[in-house]
Formats: sequence, structure tokens, C-alpha cells
Amino acid sequence: MSDQTKNETVPSDAGYFGQWGGQFLPPQLEGPFAEIWDAYRQIENDASFIAELRYIRKHFQGRPTPVYHARSLSLANGGAQIYLKREDLNHTGAHKLNHCMGEGLLAKYMGKKKVIAETGAGQHGVALATAAAYFGLECEIHMGEVDIAKQAPNVSRMQLLGAKVVPVSHGLKTLKEAVDSAFEAYLADYENSIYCIGSVVGPHPFPLMVRDFQHVVGVESREQFQDMTGNLPDVVTACVGGGSNAIGIFRAFLDDPCDLVGVEPLGRGLATGDHAATMSYGTEGIIHGFKCYLLQEADGSPSPVYSCASGLDYPGVGPEHCYLKDTGRVQYVTASDDDCKDAFFKLSRQEGIIPAIESAHAVAHALKLAREMERGTILVNLSGRGDKDLDYVIENWGIGE
Repeated sequence: MSDQTKNETVPSDAGYFGQWGGQFLPPQLEGPFAEIWDAYRQIENDASFIAELRYIRKHFQGRPTPVYHARSLSLANGGAQIYLKREDLNHTGAHKLNHCMGEGLLAKYMGKKKVIAETGAGQHGVALATAAAYFGLECEIHMGEVDIAKQAPNVSRMQLLGAKVVPVSHGLKTLKEAVDSAFEAYLADYENSIYCIGSVVGPHPFPLMVRDFQHVVGVESREQFQDMTGNLPDVVTACVGGGSNAIGIFRAFLDDPCDLVGVEPLGRGLATGDHAATMSYGTEGIIHGFKCYLLQEADGSPSPVYSCASGLDYPGVGPEHCYLKDTGRVQYVTASDDDCKDAFFKLSRQEGIIPAIESAHAVAHALKLAREMERGTILVNLSGRGDKDLDYVIENWGIGE
């Protein structure tokens, strides 16, 4: 890898990864975001902050999560050996708590009383509600009405944890609209609250902050895989919506001779237009205060997007992913709803692990890639568990054959 690639995976002072990212904000939010950036720079290398976060990760979150050899799935697939980074075993059932506990700790450091966020699949909302309960903060979660219907168990969990869930009824009533709504709420109360973005998206410094908090996934994975096998994986893969779980694991392998593959949702297929494959079919645009590859209309407005996975149906993507695509360090591919469904049932039946529908996209590509490779190793970031998806799966997919 070139020195340029190494350097530009650390954003500029203005928050750019190459040409991607930045900060496009209404004037009244420039000050609050500068406050967040100043606070993060003060604590990011502070020994007491790091020590408290490490204590939380070990004693509250249950980290490190294990790497698991999916032997039965690998044998049934007849190809390369598949390993899973079990983020589904992280407290609350997904990788999202990694950055939510960091953001909650930052909020306490800044003296804020309330956290505000959006959620799609509900995992970020549950994680932030958990963090708010832990730190004694108010919590307000904005969620599209379509996703509320699909993810009823997570809505109940957020409410049980004390969060206020705000239904979003405009537009497509999914993740993009939830982000719009959460930004408006933050704009109205930024003095007392902090907006906790749920992925490596949004205005600077959130792509950097969330990436840093998620980097623990990659650090653990790299050490665990080498301990298990004596080698590095041939391929590391993860699903990509906004891209937090993927960037978390990819970061640790950027300088290694491993292929890195992000898997986007192709939905019902390119011909139908019902997909959210931003890196594959998007063009340069601006959404929610940052520049990225974007699925957009002729007038620059975000296009309607779709995925069976509520956490992946976002028309933009993290700016660091955009940069890694441009440099060629990470390859971005797609998996359809049908591919995801097949992987969901195979992992459930052959390993006793029910994955989140989001994570099943990465498993689907791993199955395809393993057959093509025939030998070698593939490490999948299993970013979440599928408890939240059971109602949707049974209603739309049945219980499998």
C-alpha cells in the first residue's frame, strides 16, 4: 500500500478522506460541531478516558467477542474455510454498542444531558438507549414508521430502556428520513444534547469518531485469527450500509496482504431499481452534511432506496469507504435479497447462529467466494444477531425448507 493511502485514511483537519467527507452544515450547527470536535481531540488519547472505555468494554459489553470457525457451514459449502467475528455476542446483539458507549462517555465529558440519534434496523437505537441508561442520560431515537413496523422487538427494547422513540412519517419513512428528523431535533436543542450518529457517516468529526470506536473489532479479530490459525485471513468481508462495522474490521488489515470486500444490498435487483448499492451505482453527492458516493436523482436529491435489511437501506455511505474504493484497497460487491435469505437460513441451520439480515449479506458473499476460492480462509464480520428480524423473516420468508 502506498504512503498516500495510509495518510489519507486519517482525515484532514477539515474532515476529508481524499475528496470525500467534510462538513456541510447550517451556520447554527457549526459551533456545536466544533465543540464536539474540540472535546473529542481532548479525550481521544486521554489515559483516563481510554481506561474507562476499556473497563466498559470488558465488564459491561463482554468484549472481546470471539472469532469462530464455521466448520459445518464451510464443509457444506465445499470451499474455503469461513470464520466469523462474533459481534452478535456483543451486549445488545450487534457492533453498534462499541461506538455508542464511546459517544455516551463523550457526552458525559461534555456535560450534555441528552443523546439524540436515528436508527434503521433498531440496533443503533437499542445500543444508544443502553448507553444512555448506563450514563444516566435522556435518550431520543428517531425511526421511520416502515422500520418501526419491521423491527417491533427493537422498538420495545428501546422503550424498555427508557428511550423516547419518535416515529417518522414523511417520505419513504425509513433510515434517510429518520436521519433528517434527528438532525432537526438536535438543531432545536444542541445546547443540552449531542447527536450520536449511528455509522461512519455525517459531518466531520463523526466518520472519524465512530471509526475509532469501532476499530476494536479489527484489532481483536486480527490477533484472534492469528492465534487460531497462525496466519492472516485471505479475505476479510463485511456488509456495508453506512459502513461502521466494515470500517471497524477493515482498519486493522489495511496494511496486510488480505483482500478486503464490502458487501452492499442489491435488494430485488438492479433492473427493478429496488436496491441500496451506493458504492456500486452511486455518484458524487452531498447528503446529511458530508460528501460521498450517493444514489441520487437528476436534481441531486437522494434516490429512494430499498433493502430487506433496514440497517442497510441508506442512499449514502461513509467517506472513508469512498476513499478506499477510489484507491482500490477495498472491493465493493453486492448481494441480493435472495442471496441474503439463502445465507440466513444456511447459517441458522448449519451452525446454530441466527444472523441479522444485514450481516447475512456478508455471509452470502462469503459462501459465493468460498466456492470460487476452493481453499484458503475468509473472515466475516458477523455484525449482529437476528432476534430483531424474526417477525419479518417468518412473515416474508417463512421458516425455511
